[in-house]
Amino acid sequence: MYPQEKFKLVSAQKAFNEAHRKKLAHNINKYDVQVAVGKHEFKDLENLKQIAHLKKKQAIDNLGYYLETFEKNVIKNGGEVFWAEDGNEANKYVLDICKKHQAHLIVKSKSMVTEEIHLNDYLKKHALESVETDLGEFIQQLDNEAPYHIVTPAMHKSKEDVARVFHEHLGTPLNMTPQEMTMEARKQLRNKYSEAQIGITGGNFILPDIGGIAVTENEGNARLSMALPKVHIVIVGIEKVIPSYKDLGMFWSLLATYGTGQKITVYNTIATAARLPHETDGPNKFYVILLDNGRTKLLTDPALRQGLYCIRCGACLNTCPIYKSIGGHAYQVTYTGPIGKVISPHLKGFDDYNYLSDASSLCGSCSEVCPVKIPLHKLILLNRQKKRELGHASTLETMAWALWKTAMLNRNMMNMGNGKLKSFFINKLIPNWHKHRAHLKFPPQSFNELFKKSKGNISP
Repeated sequence: MYPQEKFKLVSAQKAFNEAHRKKLAHNINKYDVQVAVGKHEFKDLENLKQIAHLKKKQAIDNLGYYLETFEKNVIKNGGEVFWAEDGNEANKYVLDICKKHQAHLIVKSKSMVTEEIHLNDYLKKHALESVETDLGEFIQQLDNEAPYHIVTPAMHKSKEDVARVFHEHLGTPLNMTPQEMTMEARKQLRNKYSEAQIGITGGNFILPDIGGIAVTENEGNARLSMALPKVHIVIVGIEKVIPSYKDLGMFWSLLATYGTGQKITVYNTIATAARLPHETDGPNKFYVILLDNGRTKLLTDPALRQGLYCIRCGACLNTCPIYKSIGGHAYQVTYTGPIGKVISPHLKGFDDYNYLSDASSLCGSCSEVCPVKIPLHKLILLNRQKKRELGHASTLETMAWALWKTAMLNRNMMNMGNGKLKSFFINKLIPNWHKHRAHLKFPPQSFNELFKKSKGNISP
């Protein structure tokens, strides 16, 4: 089944699954309350968002310079940098490191970029155990599911769902409380950190001026994954650059507020290299993989490159009426919601994934909430335009919009026929509209006709 056909099928199932919608609404409502409180910490939030936008613009517009500076400083600190054109190159390099260090167990903190390249599946095929240590990711890995949300991987699961997963895979009682399940996960994972030969993390921000990677989290698992194993591998998308470590105060606070509604995330760590000779803790080797995987395609477009400003807070997902209706798995891509509609077609292949841009109401709520002011709804519209220019729009769709445009630009055509005739015509023109909705119904007379009849004397 083609991705577009599967999307239509799964999204229809999820949209009318009452239990699924209830869980999603419950978790997003809690998020909304927290974020509303968190925003009060800022004196001039809109101005700060504009500064963040300009900082990301500076970084992306000068991406080559900042990445080369980063590489130079990482090497100076004693680390190694590998430039991966795609997921296959990144995965192969990780495997080479594992072989070099005779690793068989890897602990891994939450990282969407490793989900993007399907690293766990790749390592499993080569008989290597890769364990997710973030609680949400741990639950999803046990249940053999991809993350549901870029910030909250198991957002679609209730505590009863998690208890079922633990019962089936860990043999625990079905009546465990959330606290008991958390302690069980901790017990399962604690020894993995000390036994693992390699720890893998992502990176929230690339810090070129110090050759560092900034990681933000709430559980401490990323810090353990990078500190206890003897080898630390960072896999990060090239767009995660910010101009300087001095900008972290702003970006960390925005990420915390818009990601979870916190004042500041619990654990914020900067990794710059392996441990120095006089240090007793930390890894012996430090590797950074800079992943392109389609990002430079976006970079070549002056407008769409704004999609690379994203700091992965998930705010646009939580406000999107489409995401709140169908959830994360229906999209069949790593990056979902409005930001996913902008970047995923270019990362996955525009021919097969251009349908994502059609799954939008263009209400603009995503652009409004974005902490770095990405005009997401406008970029979604640009993807739709690109889809038409490349000839991916169906003949029926092209004809329908051409007819709509002609009518909307011609007042006489708009006034033709009565309300019943217009309703009949439009409902036939958009046959799938009323599959789950009421029929469109036009009034007997248009506003233009009523205005003429009243000679302009219309009371408010």
